[in-house]
Amino acid sequence: MSFSERIWQLCRKVPKGKVTTYKLLAEAAGTKAYRAVGNAMNKNPNGLLSCGYGRKMVPCHRVVGSNGHLHGFAHGLKKKAELLRKEGIRIKNNRIVDFEKLLHRV
Repeated sequence: MSFSERIWQLCRKVPKGKVTTYKLLAEAAGTKAYRAVGNAMNKNPNGLLSCGYGRKMVPCHRVVGSNGHLHGFAHGLKKKAELLRKEGIRIKNNRIVDFEKLLHRV
């Protein structure tokens, strides 16, 4: 299994209405390569809306910065915010409101 596939597998564990961070995903994968996690999210082969890995969904939009700020999304932060809001997550000034309460540790 490639690094990207391991990251996608971990990301799939983040439930709807919750978020995780690049750092937490990296640590769960046994590395400090936080940027590599972002690159793995960007390499998701099935695009924005399907966010799929194989036949299993990868909720790439649920991965945010360690401070709760929205970072990196292949189709822009506006689209990332829209997807998160559809899951009931409130965002203000490009940051998750109640970030600590919504944080899912993988």
